[in-house]
Amino acid sequence: MDLRKIKALIDLLEKSNLTEIEIKEGEESVRLSRASRAAPAPAYVHAAPAEPAQAPLSHAAPVKAPAAEHASESHGKAAKELPDGHTIRSPMVGTFYASPNPDAPAFVKVGQVVKAGDTLGIIEAMKMFNPIEADVSGTVRAILVKSGQPIEFDEPMFVIA
Repeated sequence: MDLRKIKALIDLLEKSNLTEIEIKEGEESVRLSRASRAAPAPAYVHAAPAEPAQAPLSHAAPVKAPAAEHASESHGKAAKELPDGHTIRSPMVGTFYASPNPDAPAFVKVGQVVKAGDTLGIIEAMKMFNPIEADVSGTVRAILVKSGQPIEFDEPMFVIA
């Protein structure tokens, strides 16, 4: 693929409201992606655990059992079991991580005071690591997901009051 085609793809990406474009020609492929203008996405590296049962969870905050166990149930029932406060929900499907790497401490813990814009965790989706930021300031009342756990779109993740 020549440079002119790549430049044309970059121009197309910038002129449109697309955030990502991938083109394949034979064995060659080009994938262009742009970060949201709100905040640049940090590059995090996660090593996959050797065995899922041995994933390090020592730095993960406690989980509120009712909401986490019934996350696959109807949205309304889970909302009734959440603590009072502002609920931050998953913006995408992926894998949640509470820290930037398995050996690092969690971004936040229950009881910690956060400001709007602080990183609460990250979601890996399609090999991209997307920061989950607090959209309100307050105290973390609950962390409803475990590190390494698959997460669904609109699933409750944090409660901040």
